[in-house]
Amino acid sequence: MRVGYTIFILFVSLSLLGFLNGCNAHRLRYNFYKVTCPQANQIVKRIITNETRTNPALGAQLIRMQFHDCFVRGCDGSVLLDTVNNGSKAEKDAIPNRSLKGFDVIDDIKNAIEKVCPNVVSCADILALAARDAVSAPFKRRLWNVALGRRDGRISLASETNGNIPSPFADFTSLLQTFNNKTLDVNDLVVLSGAHTIGVAHCGTFSRRLYNFTGKGDADPTLDPTYADFLRKQCPNPANPKTIVEMDPGSSRSFDKHYYHILRQNKGLFISDAALLTNKESESIVIRLQRSRGLFFAAFARSMRKMAAIDVLTGKDGEIRRNCRVVNP
Repeated sequence: MRVGYTIFILFVSLSLLGFLNGCNAHRLRYNFYKVTCPQANQIVKRIITNETRTNPALGAQLIRMQFHDCFVRGCDGSVLLDTVNNGSKAEKDAIPNRSLKGFDVIDDIKNAIEKVCPNVVSCADILALAARDAVSAPFKRRLWNVALGRRDGRISLASETNGNIPSPFADFTSLLQTFNNKTLDVNDLVVLSGAHTIGVAHCGTFSRRLYNFTGKGDADPTLDPTYADFLRKQCPNPANPKTIVEMDPGSSRSFDKHYYHILRQNKGLFISDAALLTNKESESIVIRLQRSRGLFFAAFARSMRKMAAIDVLTGKDGEIRRNCRVVNP
């Protein structure tokens, strides 16, 4: 009896330890810098507010940067690191990340915070706060809360973006597997795809749907024909690689649920957008988000908190970078 009890306690202890180790966010806190750098949140908000006045696209740019950071090595600011060894490119030099923008804004925030709180606030936390504040700026209120306490990673490899960052060419099965690998579910997949309501895309990310969908010079039959004609005018074949179009036509600067309306009209821009309608469960979530007045904002806030906690470094792991572009010496 005593042996059985001891084994039971050991089993429970190991299970609890495994749970705690797997709970990425268990040491993130909303008031993490309350004592060590109480000005941090305000500094981020001030700079972002100023920047969005002249660059209304900043919200789309920074939330995309945060997504790409968190899906590779977790939310550790590794996407911010510059390549220092030509034989081993950093994440930002991988093909999916070459169009990322906003690094200079993160630098400005980091420099301002370092002047008042040196070696305290991580670049990963700055990115999480900046993305939230940039998307929230037009609303004059925070759209979601950001738990803090992330530390910065010291490794950034372009090769690790393959298979980790969700692809605009992916079908539903591939998308869901990528999200599941990051402890996110089908609801998170549909809700976070709603970030495509803001921002633009280059022609190369969707031109296959217009000119060579199955390799026979055909168009994607699931794409609205009128919308496809419009896109072909914007992106002739071959397209200018610098040409961009709105991801959410007519609403690309308004963070709202309009994305789900155009999705149900078969006007989702990417193959990955259209894929959300190929699964009954994800399609039902799309319909629910479209029809409900306020569900999208609450759902997006929940999913962002989950996404922003993927494989975070806390405690003594990682470091607090003094310069977001390079690891500490």
